[in-house]
Amino acid sequence: MVIVGGGIAGLALATRLGNSMGRSGKLDITLVDKGFSHVWKPMLHCFAAGTARNENDRITFVSHAAGHGFRFCYGEISHLDRAARRLTLAPLREQDEDEVILEERHVDYDALIFAIGSRANDFGTPGVKDHCIFLDNVVEANNFNERFRHAVLQAYGRGTPLDIAIVGGGATGVQLAAELHKALDIGSLYNFTPTTPEMRITLLEAGPRILPSFPEKVSEEARQQLEALKISVRTGAMVSGVDEKGFILKDGSRVDAQFRVWAAGVKAPDVTREMDGLECSRGGQLVVKPNLQTTLDDRIFAVGDCSFIAESPLPPTAQVARQEAHHLAKYLPQWIVNQTPVPPFKFNNKGAIVALGNYNGWGAFADGKTFGGGALHGLSARLGHTALYRQHQFELYGVPRGTIACLTDWLDRFVRPSVRMD
Repeated sequence: MVIVGGGIAGLALATRLGNSMGRSGKLDITLVDKGFSHVWKPMLHCFAAGTARNENDRITFVSHAAGHGFRFCYGEISHLDRAARRLTLAPLREQDEDEVILEERHVDYDALIFAIGSRANDFGTPGVKDHCIFLDNVVEANNFNERFRHAVLQAYGRGTPLDIAIVGGGATGVQLAAELHKALDIGSLYNFTPTTPEMRITLLEAGPRILPSFPEKVSEEARQQLEALKISVRTGAMVSGVDEKGFILKDGSRVDAQFRVWAAGVKAPDVTREMDGLECSRGGQLVVKPNLQTTLDDRIFAVGDCSFIAESPLPPTAQVARQEAHHLAKYLPQWIVNQTPVPPFKFNNKGAIVALGNYNGWGAFADGKTFGGGALHGLSARLGHTALYRQHQFELYGVPRGTIACLTDWLDRFVRPSVRMD
């Protein structure tokens, strides 16, 4: 069995199947990923702002695979041959050079699961790819943080403002805006200069409100919280183009910014279009049956953000990805051994949580009722957001090592600065 993608769904599935069948030798499991480590994607905005140190939150694929009964193969898929049941991994080249480090390789499979996640969707908007920063993976988050730290230090030295514009009023864009403000708040404790430089953040949302997947009450309270932090929130602001200075809006106005972040929309990685004729949705997601098998090949499954259940579409969230991985981990062994059909996946919606740094947070249950954001300034919701990450750690590590990971992270935050400015 081959699992492509080591995100939330892919690593959870590899870990569970490795523990149940890989260790005993009943199943040969290979995880393929174009990176060497896993991070929890809902924390990327913290890594970008420097308010969390991802070296403490990474799970190295090689060591994790060795301890959980599966193998790790480094590489990026470039082609799928369904008739031969073979994946082709692209050659790895030295960055900015033509020297080949790893030649093209092939990986054969009997069962294949795609869990390659998603990316922000530029919707073909001119200039986005050339002039915007994306935060779809830890490499992009780290690159943003590197540039952000240098810009903050320059702003301290020159006494000039720092302009940041973020497109997308979903959870990623909203949380990033608050986290960047938090980073500057903490950075002011370093006392570089008597006064903290001004950071002007603008959040652009094409729709009528931010956090559209939450109740309207949460959207309005979140907007008020951001504006209290002097973050400009502009709804109904559709971007028609981007240049080296900023965003051009549909009404002809401009929003100029030194940092231009694109966090709008969701689409599958472009490689899904090259998967030997497998059916794809408009967003490039692999179309699957209710049991997560692709519509044109029963040996291939897709889970998480890269899959699309045509009969009952689900939101591209970590909660959905995790539950789909658990579903396959439960039923794939019998499908492999006895060809027992995999039953349809049933999503158990437990609600959603959004946390705005240390400032506020909200949670929405599946019935639309909310918690947090009250007298405790959203403490319950912010703790709930942290608890989801700890749950993820315990699931992958187990209780003993998960406890150690939590304690290590807590001690690190206690003894070291909470924002990365070095």
